Amino acid sequence: MDAVRSWRLGRLRSQLEAADVAGIVLFDPINIRYATDATNMAVWTAHNPVRYAFVATEGPVVLFDLARCEHLSAHLPLIDEVRPAVGWFFFENGPREAEAADRWAAGIADLVRLHGRGSLRVAFDKCEPLGLAALRRRGVDTVTTMAFTELARYRKHPEEIVAMRRAVHAAGQAVGEMWRALRPGITEAELWAHLHAGNIARGGEWIETRLLTSGPRTNPWFAECSHRVIEAGDLVSFDTDLIGPYGYAADMSRSWVTPGREPTPAQRSLHSLACDVLAHNRELLEPGLSFREFAERSYQLPDRYLPNRYADVAHGLGLSTEYPMIHYLQDWDTHGYDGVVDDGVVLCLEVYVGEPGGTEGVKLENQVYVTADGAELLDTFPMSLTPH
Repeated sequence: MDAVRSWRLGRLRSQLEAADVAGIVLFDPINIRYATDATNMAVWTAHNPVRYAFVATEGPVVLFDLARCEHLSAHLPLIDEVRPAVGWFFFENGPREAEAADRWAAGIADLVRLHGRGSLRVAFDKCEPLGLAALRRRGVDTVTTMAFTELARYRKHPEEIVAMRRAVHAAGQAVGEMWRALRPGITEAELWAHLHAGNIARGGEWIETRLLTSGPRTNPWFAECSHRVIEAGDLVSFDTDLIGPYGYAADMSRSWVTPGREPTPAQRSLHSLACDVLAHNRELLEPGLSFREFAERSYQLPDRYLPNRYADVAHGLGLSTEYPMIHYLQDWDTHGYDGVVDDGVVLCLEVYVGEPGGTEGVKLENQVYVTADGAELLDTFPMSLTPH
């Protein structure tokens, strides 16, 4: 992990240097984790902005954590100083939030002046307008963008891949526990709980979504699990979307037929097409391939399935879902952007197959590691409709 931490901080600082900023203030808990490896109630602090870090382009890393939490990061060598955070959101300050934001801005402005190499231009991954306005009143020029952190996180150190393999292995074991628990009469929520329990028991941290559906709820996609009772022969589709050991994500999707009835021809057809899509797209991946080329050469779904297509053909993965998002050609003019598949990146290939108005749909996803030798499949849990 020492090698991983140094690599990640160096990647971020390379982005800051290229952008000619004094440093960056990070509020997103995943970006704080990337730069410092410090974590503390990540889900809660994602929507209560009371924890942040200042990373100087050349200079110290200062973590602002919750009061009396300094001991949580005492083992992390790249953090030069831990200070109590100034939370300026309404829950903590009520009508005094502007006053608190002013105190917060004073502390950040002092750091920028002290370590900014003469520059008063500082980046933010995200920040509420009240805080930005308070900084500008102190003469600090603010640049708010996720670009620096997203581009830094794109390529992975070999030891990051080791950590990701552990996360994927933990997820695969938990998925196996889901499969063994799948039976007629279990609810979607009960089945989903096996994944969460298995991830946590193996050192995982949290699950970002609750995407598991059964029977008619599998079409269209994106419903989260409910208390529906699963019946024999129902199709069950899910997406793990979990944060595993070392904070790394494991993102795979499978679709199964519930024991008690053989898969129908329609279920087999949907599943077979989804498997073909992922296999075709994985064969295309190699360093130097542009995002646009990948979209153009990727498996083109039959027209009847396009209205319900998934949001992307592929996306990056690391500490969470991250850059890039490679869109379908049909969405390119609206959302698409180009770039290049690098050596040493992790991508997730996704597909959803289900007709509008159809009774069921299949969701599949593979997590792959792209190297000069091609795309290595990281998730190896069987893709079968009946993996037992």
